[in-house]
Amino acid sequence: MDIEVFPDNRLVLGARSFRCALGASGVTRSKREGDKATPAGRFSLRRVLYRPDRLAAPETTLPLSPLQPQDGWCDAPDDAHYNQPVVLPYEASHERLWRDDHVYDIIVVLGYNDAPAVPGKGSAIFMHVARPDYVPTEGCIALTLQDLKTVLAQCRPGDCVHVHAAEA
Repeated sequence: MDIEVFPDNRLVLGARSFRCALGASGVTRSKREGDKATPAGRFSLRRVLYRPDRLAAPETTLPLSPLQPQDGWCDAPDDAHYNQPVVLPYEASHERLWRDDHVYDIIVVLGYNDAPAVPGKGSAIFMHVARPDYVPTEGCIALTLQDLKTVLAQCRPGDCVHVHAAEA
């Protein structure tokens, strides 16, 4: 099953439609590190990470792991662990996954630029919790916590997210 994502900030799963936040620069077919765009394409739902100190494990049949305070994600294109999870502290540029805000309370790791990672093509493309008022992301797809839980409850291993680019 594909989760369909459209440039007008809609995520569609079966007969249901959800509002979502996308990258501040919109959707692109030529993603680059730091461009603040959501990549267009079809990406596997790799696994789900969650903050066990803030919420119970979300209902899903996708692979599921609790986050730890030392979890990070490398976003340094010249590093051997580019676009991969890392243990903090980590010398190269990275994102901290254990955040003070609630954006990463649930993270769905998407299969973007990871087989293998191409330096500079973009990293840490996730589906995660939206900020209040659906503030644009750095390139991820974001839903309210409840909507994200609803979507995850319907996802199965092998499912993908299909991000559509705007028509030319």
